[in-house]
Amino acid sequence: MSTFSKLTPEQFQQIGAEFDAIRNRVRADLGERDANYIRTLVKRQRQLEVGGRVMLMIPPTWPLGVAALSVSKILDNMEIGHNVMHGQYDWMGDPTLNSRTFDWDSADTAKNWKQTHNVEHHTYTNVLDRDHDVGYGLLRMSTKQKWEPRFLANAPLTVILHVFFQHFVAVQNLKLEEFLVYKTKTAAQLKEEFKPVWQKMRKQLAKDYLLFPALAGPMAPLVFVGNVAANLARNVWACAVIFNGHFPEEVEQFPESAIENETRGQWYVRQLLGSANFSGGKLMHVMSGNLSFQIEHHLFPDLPAHRYAEIAPEVRRICQKYGLPYNSGSFLRQTLSTWKRILKLSLPTRGAAPEREQQAATEMEPLRMAA
Repeated sequence: MSTFSKLTPEQFQQIGAEFDAIRNRVRADLGERDANYIRTLVKRQRQLEVGGRVMLMIPPTWPLGVAALSVSKILDNMEIGHNVMHGQYDWMGDPTLNSRTFDWDSADTAKNWKQTHNVEHHTYTNVLDRDHDVGYGLLRMSTKQKWEPRFLANAPLTVILHVFFQHFVAVQNLKLEEFLVYKTKTAAQLKEEFKPVWQKMRKQLAKDYLLFPALAGPMAPLVFVGNVAANLARNVWACAVIFNGHFPEEVEQFPESAIENETRGQWYVRQLLGSANFSGGKLMHVMSGNLSFQIEHHLFPDLPAHRYAEIAPEVRRICQKYGLPYNSGSFLRQTLSTWKRILKLSLPTRGAAPEREQQAATEMEPLRMAA
């Protein structure tokens, strides 16, 4: 029996009201401490970037430079860029921290990212054929995805995705599988869609691998390699954080029928079932953009992420009250679970047992009709 079938329409309504109450209370409380938090973080990120780039040009401090620049890029990508572009700080009225004008140190354009992430992913979280984050068009991440021989490369493609993550995210909106695999997109369409993407990618590549090495003069090789290392660290870490929040084995995925006439309470429950947290200290939370609280992020994507630690105990209590799972574990546990799923789904699915996703959708149908 699925989690959905255990809840009545009245309970879904109550769940929606309780989560809405949390969101409204936190929104009403936003103020100076939240503004100070993000502004201080931006200041520290810039200090780390400047310090890191200087230290890259001095051989004895080169390792420290790589570390500082790596942390700077991770903060810019995770706790600043991701969260600012979610609109978490739009209420401040600061144009430098507004989701409509902010851009980040990444190959993806802000416009494309907000479409694929804010709109598609957060609206259709883990809904197959609607949420492109499920496999990124490369990987088989659900038994509901028809197996194809190309999925034998699930594991090596996952490694490649981690290494070049910023560039895969940059081309995500192109949906390359439609051109390369399924032949539903023409070369002319792809070329036109790629123009703004290539413009941003070219800018990032020129900055890290031409401009800054050129400014370093005879130390250009050190700076070039240091930028490669920092980008690699940022890519691998960001991808690992995102995978651990979406793909451990207990995380559910859903067919499109699951979102037909979906109520607010059912949307909240789908976010719960389609997300996972990992534990850690304050440094872990900041370096992950507080996506260590992926459950809370999917419930409240427009609330400042540093508030998730405060909200988490309330979310747990609601889950316990209604018998809902709260998927949380160590970073290592979630990593191992994710890779187990990746490896298992690289092979054809055996047996004819009912799919959990389809079963959930079927059992939700009378609930939707009653609502």
